[in-house]
Amino acid sequence: MPDWLALADRVLEGEEITDNEAEAMLDCPDSELLLLMQGAYTIRRAYFGNKVKLNRIMNAKSGLCPENCGYCSQSSISNAPVQTYKMVDKDTLVRGAEEAYRQQIGTYCIVASGRGPSDKEIDVVVSAVQEIKERFGLKVCACLGILKPEQALRLKEAGVDRYNHNINTSKEHHPNITTSHTYDDRVQTVETVKQSGMSPCSGVIIGMKETKQDVINMARSLKALDADSIPVNFLHAIDGTPLAGTNELNPRYCLKVLALFRYINPTKEIRISGGREVNLRSLQPLGLYAANSIFVGDYLTTAGQEKSKDFQMLEDLGFEIDFVPQPVC
Repeated sequence: MPDWLALADRVLEGEEITDNEAEAMLDCPDSELLLLMQGAYTIRRAYFGNKVKLNRIMNAKSGLCPENCGYCSQSSISNAPVQTYKMVDKDTLVRGAEEAYRQQIGTYCIVASGRGPSDKEIDVVVSAVQEIKERFGLKVCACLGILKPEQALRLKEAGVDRYNHNINTSKEHHPNITTSHTYDDRVQTVETVKQSGMSPCSGVIIGMKETKQDVINMARSLKALDADSIPVNFLHAIDGTPLAGTNELNPRYCLKVLALFRYINPTKEIRISGGREVNLRSLQPLGLYAANSIFVGDYLTTAGQEKSKDFQMLEDLGFEIDFVPQPVC
């Protein structure tokens, strides 16, 4: 096994880890897990100190998606009993932002199901974001699907700081997860986001029957894409979806994945995202020694941990909230 602390020092000196080292990380024996996490924390602390970014999701449009993603309860092939509704109105989006502001959550994420937004849906988001920026000073992330360049520019001009479009898995494994769009379609949207001037956010879902090499390829692909923010989701298999019953993860492996993403993407925001509660379980706090960002509250169609428990976890760790929104007016 590599010397994890020496490897962390090499990363801080600008070196990249090899595939053999990355594979050894995912195969790290439990007896060395805390040393691996100490190395990840050495890197995390060098760039982010003990600060944690907080994010809140607003499910702005639910269900009704024509895509056939095997993990998703909102897809056209899902039989999961999820709530379905069209894009909410501007006032609903603004109220969600106000709640995030009152909870001292710095980034408000507007998420909508579907292949991509209509121009009318962009109109609603643009109008809401302008008011959110004027009133609350929040950072705003949008996740609306595949974007046209002109739509991306409108979002940027309205004040959207970040746009999320996940690669979800490796290029090699992608056809096993969905066939209604390609891996390259997803990469192109990330490039469109970068060209618009918004900050690119792109991440993955771990636990969808991928290989360890797939996981390594995901982390390297996001480094090549230069995603500023990387959400790492752990599959929360939902009844009624093709991946229902899939249960390949344990908390220790999830920690190894988070460490891998930190070693490969040392300067990037790494967010522990969907599925952390059911997969990391009692080891959630340890995840923040590699990651520096979490979602607070519920996800799109699954419940999150109670907000009070998240804030207590941060306090117990001695970590600080990275960005507290300040009122503009």
